[in-house]
Amino acid sequence: MTNMEILFNKVILTLLLQFNQFKTFEEFLATKTHTIPLTNFIINLLLTAILAYLLSLIYIRFGHSLSNRKMFSKNFVVLAVTTMLIISIVKSSLALSLGLVGALSIVRFRAAIKEPEELSFLFLNIAIGLGLGADQRTITIVAFIIIAAILILRGWKPFKVNNQNLYITISGVKSNLFDPQKIVNILSNYCTMVKMKRLDENNEQIELAFLVEFPDFYKLDNARTELLNLVPNAKISFLDNKILD
Repeated sequence: MTNMEILFNKVILTLLLQFNQFKTFEEFLATKTHTIPLTNFIINLLLTAILAYLLSLIYIRFGHSLSNRKMFSKNFVVLAVTTMLIISIVKSSLALSLGLVGALSIVRFRAAIKEPEELSFLFLNIAIGLGLGADQRTITIVAFIIIAAILILRGWKPFKVNNQNLYITISGVKSNLFDPQKIVNILSNYCTMVKMKRLDENNEQIELAFLVEFPDFYKLDNARTELLNLVPNAKISFLDNKILD
């Protein structure tokens, strides 16, 4: 056998080995590595919905977000069960997992998240879906109980406050008159408690959000009048704290 024939045989052998490896890898991608029984899937789906619903109740009762917590929490169950369904499907095949990565690189989600607390609760819902989608019931349930206890202890109010708690939003055109420090001073003269919760500012507009406590309606009206005298064109909104609870 000549050197040319030996070299040709080596090339053919190398190509055959590469073809076999490619075929094996292709079969590996197409082969399902794990299948969840229908009963387990239904149980995990129900557990996901229950945990997400309980988390929404905790968010409504013990959250501190200024947005409408009842409206925002309506998305929790859908988000959690959708995440659980996706994880249950893609974990059965490496090809589906790679396809999910490619799909997420194309599809971009946009959500109007203004406060970190909203984002943290969304991540908790996704974590519930991930855990139960991966069939890790014990770890997910135990972690949920511990996190829920922390959230309840953090937001627990040991006694009932009789004073009027309000969220005040003041917005208007940015100018020298719209001074946040002057607004805080006016509120401090009439409120027993003033906490700034949010400040949004751009080149033209400015918006301030406060959590305040008025001892009576008379001081609330005086504060409103003085704020309008300071910034005549400002838009002032008073929102009862109980509406968001």
